[in-house]
Amino acid sequence: MPSNLGRGRMREMSSRFAWGSKGEIVVTKRVPNALVEVRTMTLADVEGAVALQRACFPPPFREELHWQPHHLLKHLEAFPEGQFVAVAGGCVVGSASNVRLPEDRWRAHLSWDETVGGLDLRGHDPAGPVLYGVDISVHPEWRGQGIARKLYEARFALVGSLGLRRYATSCRLPGFRDWLAGMALSQDLLERYLSEVAAGVVVDRTLTPLLKLGLRLEGGLTGHMDDEESMGCAASLEWTP
Repeated sequence: MPSNLGRGRMREMSSRFAWGSKGEIVVTKRVPNALVEVRTMTLADVEGAVALQRACFPPPFREELHWQPHHLLKHLEAFPEGQFVAVAGGCVVGSASNVRLPEDRWRAHLSWDETVGGLDLRGHDPAGPVLYGVDISVHPEWRGQGIARKLYEARFALVGSLGLRRYATSCRLPGFRDWLAGMALSQDLLERYLSEVAAGVVVDRTLTPLLKLGLRLEGGLTGHMDDEESMGCAASLEWTP
């Protein structure tokens, strides 16, 4: 545990934070009235962003699919202005990773891995006109505070400042497996699920908030990602300035 904090300060923090395995501070409880700042990620944020992944994506999401420090260092090296964090009380409570893609690769709707080039985001194209949202994470204790909206506003602002054509993403569908209730997966059933979520008949904890942020549903993708709850499927979404 880091030793540069006084005991009184450590007691004050103990009900709100925990120490991660590598000495980083991990948020465990929301701090009332804490100011949340959204900014580009720095090297100092990497450990906190890695810890955030574990809190946001528990099993059955596979741990080997979480960001690791070397992944985030690659992201910062390739596209530093596209990596965002939300910080409160000096701790990372949200993050958003992005790459630029060529239009034809986005339109091809390949698998997630082929689209972005794996966890190192080797598919980043510095000249690509599409800002692709790879990941967004908000700590469970900090959800419902508008942090995801602030991260998306940062993404939309980046589209404008770089003069890009659009923001695009393919989001996981954690409610889809339960909705299928044992029915055999098909494109028709996926499109029906998406239609019901778009109509407000069904709530998907990932897709529903994104539609409320103004993203446009383009369709469903099967065999897109390694995600048990989503049955490997995703929703294709866009936003244009």
